[in-house]
Amino acid sequence: MTVSTRSFRSARPVDGPFVATLADIPELNDLFTEAFTERYRKDGMTGVRVPPLNPAIWRYAIEDAGDGALCWRDGQGRIVAFNMAHHSGTEGWMGPLCVRPDQQGVGLGKVVVQAGMRWLRLQQARVIGLETMPRTMDNIGFYSNLGFVPSHLTITVTLDAAVGPKAPRLLSQLSASDKEAATAACLALTTRVMPGYDFTRELELTDRLGLGDTVLLGPPHDPSGFALCHSAPLVEGRSRDELRVLKLVLARRAELPALLGALADLARRSGTRRLAIRVQGDYPEAYRTLVARGARVRWTDLRMSVFGWSEVPPTEGMVLSNWEI
Repeated sequence: MTVSTRSFRSARPVDGPFVATLADIPELNDLFTEAFTERYRKDGMTGVRVPPLNPAIWRYAIEDAGDGALCWRDGQGRIVAFNMAHHSGTEGWMGPLCVRPDQQGVGLGKVVVQAGMRWLRLQQARVIGLETMPRTMDNIGFYSNLGFVPSHLTITVTLDAAVGPKAPRLLSQLSASDKEAATAACLALTTRVMPGYDFTRELELTDRLGLGDTVLLGPPHDPSGFALCHSAPLVEGRSRDELRVLKLVLARRAELPALLGALADLARRSGTRRLAIRVQGDYPEAYRTLVARGARVRWTDLRMSVFGWSEVPPTEGMVLSNWEI
């Protein structure tokens, strides 16, 4: 349903939400660059210019979000705000999302976030969250006023690509029938570790779009772990520089070193220099394991969830899930 939003300080109408399509990627990219560059400027980093994202990554984000790829338009039909709301079974999160700088501070941001929250509730999500820069007090206060509460930091670390003891087992190397069976087995494993979560769509999209691969730990029909990762450049026009882990599931946390070895080997085979993993603060032992292997800290994000819709880590096993594309 389309509604009209009229700001408190502006007479200019903004209509939405509409569902963003692949044809909107250039406009979404321009708005993304403008809004986040302005965000860094407000944080005192005046020399930072956020580059446009790889259009292939935008395609993944839009197709993954589906009807949750929400956007708002001004009277000339130009996109002035967007919110990519995603759900993987009962896990729901939003990102990226932003409002054009000249439309900020007039109530549109609240509309954008609440629309994403409403959409995720309609998808039966039991987790609703997002990530923001921990140094940006304005953002933290803004989300807090909408019912979000802070959780742990997410720390992005990198490991150098390296030859492993054996070649990693990859989803892409399987026949069509074996690939389908392995994908179903990954869902069964995820359900055992974190009931309700389902990364099937992300695995299939990554494979179909050729953005990366899924490393399988153990036999494909009954893996003890898997990791979905992208080797496609995140930034438009850049060469491949890192293999980014988006989803990681383990039946036993003790098997993390074995999966890290396979991922570092895949990073080398895919022509990237390093492996990047975003570790949620719920898993301090995993963080210590990575540091012990020589991981370097690259970035931090603050994980925030709507109160009452927060994630709860499993008592056994591990699930690392990016809340960014």
